[in-house]
Amino acid sequence: MLPEGIFNFLVQLSINNNKEWFHNNKPFYQKAKTDFETYVDELIGLTNNIDKRIGHPKAKDCTFRIFRDVRFSNNKLPYKNNFGAHINRDGRKSIYGGYYLHIEPDNSFIGGGIHVPQPNELRKIRSFILENPEEYRSIITYKTFNTMFPEIYGDKLKTAPKGFDKNDENIALIRNKSYTVITQLSDDEVQSSELNTIIENTFKTIKPLNDFLNEALEK
Repeated sequence: MLPEGIFNFLVQLSINNNKEWFHNNKPFYQKAKTDFETYVDELIGLTNNIDKRIGHPKAKDCTFRIFRDVRFSNNKLPYKNNFGAHINRDGRKSIYGGYYLHIEPDNSFIGGGIHVPQPNELRKIRSFILENPEEYRSIITYKTFNTMFPEIYGDKLKTAPKGFDKNDENIALIRNKSYTVITQLSDDEVQSSELNTIIENTFKTIKPLNDFLNEALEK
């Protein structure tokens, strides 16, 4: 179960997203941050039971900073209204398919796969899909997977990727810029005693996609 103080802190931060409030409530933040990292440690163990490739990365290497870089953004709020963790063999910076948890009032979700891979990795994934279209299609159309994740999340090209045959019958499968899936969590689910079970079932559903993507990158 997610420690109660984590969600309570994020609710207050979303209402008071400014440096003065944050400074005055720094102990509140530090406690929530520590509790979240402890919870992520628990999830790393849970995830390792599902996918042994994950290993045992440190929670601090999987979690994201709450401080926003506002230099090139129209949104000048100094802090994210969420805690996020990408559970992966090399932590949040890994190039491989992993498992993601995002806790944010009114916008929590569980996700996985690979978000915006670099050009070399993206080309490998696209090539592997075209070499194994039926295997890939069987993963994303499998009833349990497709019910939870009706679509591959993120931007898509309108035409064929550069260097690929636009007339290939499977070209639609490789127009994605990311190979990511997400499913939303209600605030009640986030704060319920069933959260770990929900996360476990979701990660199990994501694993075949990650296995496929990782095989593409390891060729």
